[in-house]
Amino acid sequence: MKHDPPLPPGQHENPSFDRFGLGLFADRLKLIRPSTPLTIGGNVQNAVTVTAELAQLERTEIVADFHCVTTWSVRNVRWSGYRFSDFYEKIVVPRCQPREKHAFVVLQGQDGYQVSMQLNDLLQSDVLLADTLNGESLGLDHGAPLRLVAPKHYGYKSAKHLTAINFNASAKGYNFPFPYPNFMDHPRGRVEFEERATLLPLWIVRPLYRFLQTGARKKHAKALMKHLRQHEH
Repeated sequence: MKHDPPLPPGQHENPSFDRFGLGLFADRLKLIRPSTPLTIGGNVQNAVTVTAELAQLERTEIVADFHCVTTWSVRNVRWSGYRFSDFYEKIVVPRCQPREKHAFVVLQGQDGYQVSMQLNDLLQSDVLLADTLNGESLGLDHGAPLRLVAPKHYGYKSAKHLTAINFNASAKGYNFPFPYPNFMDHPRGRVEFEERATLLPLWIVRPLYRFLQTGARKKHAKALMKHLRQHEH
């Protein structure tokens, strides 16, 4: 009988995989469009807009656990899409011609959410620009039409509803979405090393995030249900 490996430190298994995120973004579903171009810019020679180019890349499927920074996890989530490394090598490099320094990447969603990652982390083989979840097209609840999936990093790094990817030389000018403090966004956010936040120790961060997750979960569920009811007809 196959047994799942132990969850990472500080995580507990959640029975369902519901929409989750910062409470500020719960009521912004009306901003999401089912089809939107992906803009690539930043420290590059040419800023470009990608539409059909992604579909020309080889599709990849991964199965991985999803770990939220607020301490819950969902086992064996199946994603399908395009490796970020293929996107970078076959679209970004030839079309955008990144300048020498572009190792800092900011991912932006249609709802105004933005988060940073290091390019080296994005180029790992299990990082996807995903458009399906468990064999079905991404729904509005999980980041349609396109989202990042970086399994070795906490879920808040996997930006939903992608609309722009900017390559920069450094973190200068980047801030975690206001009014949330920058210490909530670790420069790497790796699950293995429990990089949940900067400055604050884990004995403060873990219970604080657990306390906040209940209210955030309810707020997102209510907002999603309200949005779906408004668009039933």
